[in-house]
Amino acid sequence: MPITLEILTKKDCGLCDEAKIIVDRVLEDYPARLVITDIECDGDLFEKYKERIPVLKINGEEHFVFKVHEITLRKKLDKILPA
Repeated sequence: MPITLEILTKKDCGLCDEAKIIVDRVLEDYPARLVITDIECDGDLFEKYKERIPVLKINGEEHFVFKVHEITLRKKLDKILPA
């Protein structure tokens, strides 16, 4: 089952940069792809998230807001992958 990680971000967001570093590190160990979505390019997303970023979605479902925790992310991905 393919895994998609999506980071909702915007320009000049330090927390977003930190989230991407963590996700990039985790992606080395998992069969997943990363999608970066700039909320400033979509009015509806911007209205919904504004200052509530970064948001990390796993397969379309929100799992982290503001901060991505590497160990927790790995545990969540381990649950998705077949044993």
